[in-house]
Amino acid sequence: MEMHQIRYFLAVAAELNFTRAAERCNVTQPALTRAIQKLEEELGGLLFRRERNLTHLTDLGQLMKPHLEQVLKETDVAKSTAQSFLKLKDAPLNLGIMCTIGPLRFVGFLNRFRMDNPGIDLAMVEETPGRLAELLMEGKLDVAVMAQPSAFDERFVVQRLYRERFVVAFPPGHRFEARNALTVEDIAGESYLSRINCEYRDHLRSICSERQVEIRVTYRSEREDWIQTMVTAGLGICFLPEYSPVLAGLRCRPLVDPEVAREVCLVTVAGRRYSPAVATFIKAIRAYRWPEEERAEAALRAAPELAEPAESGRRY
Repeated sequence: MEMHQIRYFLAVAAELNFTRAAERCNVTQPALTRAIQKLEEELGGLLFRRERNLTHLTDLGQLMKPHLEQVLKETDVAKSTAQSFLKLKDAPLNLGIMCTIGPLRFVGFLNRFRMDNPGIDLAMVEETPGRLAELLMEGKLDVAVMAQPSAFDERFVVQRLYRERFVVAFPPGHRFEARNALTVEDIAGESYLSRINCEYRDHLRSICSERQVEIRVTYRSEREDWIQTMVTAGLGICFLPEYSPVLAGLRCRPLVDPEVAREVCLVTVAGRRYSPAVATFIKAIRAYRWPEEERAEAALRAAPELAEPAESGRRY
């Protein structure tokens, strides 16, 4: 059964005249008649009864008419949906975001992306890196933004977005306010608030153990906002990625000995074809200039000699 056969049948059913139906479909009457005869052969019975100048639907034709109308309607809807999808109108995009990435970090990018692509319907899912990887493989996510201390699975395509250092977060009035940077030894004896979903939690714990630095874990939470609120309230300190703080009263200093940093990456499934919406998102986020990149470029413009390696410096 072909779509033009269904359209010809419905035209005759509406006009009850083969000549007018052919004109309506912009085909010759013999072509229309042949198409309907093929449809009748496939369905196994006559669809129309022709008596001189009168044309009527047979019982089989009456039975088939609502079904074929529904087929044509659903086909038109499918075509319209496909066209909208390809033209990025109401095109779905499922984005996974690692739950330890601060929302303020992505506001600028998301605002720009929405302005440039108003037809893309973006849904965000917040999860741990392990769960995001599962959702990617299951096809429930199109792309994910995440980081992890170990190498990514070879089944993924990983593209670096930006580098993010870890800092020590503490409440206002804390003794750390007098410092410009902090070492792991500086936090010895402090009450510590553990961020359960932190992908670098074990790595940071190992550093403290190697340095023989003991910290007292007083609270644990999966909620980043709760941890930051408790730190601000004076219940303890914690390690945070530098772009994660969202509370105005939270104080932070970079961890410099040793420095700990993560590479935040865009992750997709290797070999999986991108929809137009996904391809547009990937192109946009790769081209986006993160704020620290703009600051670095501004600093180099102000002091261009910093861009040139010193003649006496070590070369790599």
